[in-house]
Amino acid sequence: MTGTLVIVRHAKAENGDGDDHARRLTGKGRAQAQAAGRLLAESGIVPDQVICSTAARTRETLELALEQMPGRPSVDYEDAAYGADDHTLFDLLNLVPKDVGTVMLVGHNPAVAQMASSFVDTQVHGGYVAFPPASVAVVGMEVEWLYAAPGTGSGRLLTA
Repeated sequence: MTGTLVIVRHAKAENGDGDDHARRLTGKGRAQAQAAGRLLAESGIVPDQVICSTAARTRETLELALEQMPGRPSVDYEDAAYGADDHTLFDLLNLVPKDVGTVMLVGHNPAVAQMASSFVDTQVHGGYVAFPPASVAVVGMEVEWLYAAPGTGSGRLLTA
């Protein structure tokens, strides 16, 4: 294993009546984000670097999750991760320096679900991976970040 990729979908957000980028988490979403952070910390999975969409709901999910973890990773807020497809997320991952051990990517469906599905045994999950709000997938990468692509690691869904 070369590194660990942690894929996180933002927690439950408000309904979109206006600016989608500005949507915030609901009370339930805030609790989900904290629970995801605790789950990662209890599993001994703490990111060295984070790639996070610039949307309010992903930023809030990240901050609440990180409050539950030791240390403070380097965080890159990426405009390209908002509204991205899974190919764009892989492109962002390919830019991570090879000496970074654990990368957490916080984004949106359908891209994060597609990315998780490319690493998790989808036969176990009926052909695809359901990835509801605050879902977490942990992937052991078999290649350096520069070469990360679908199928270059194997992962599992992390659940409480």
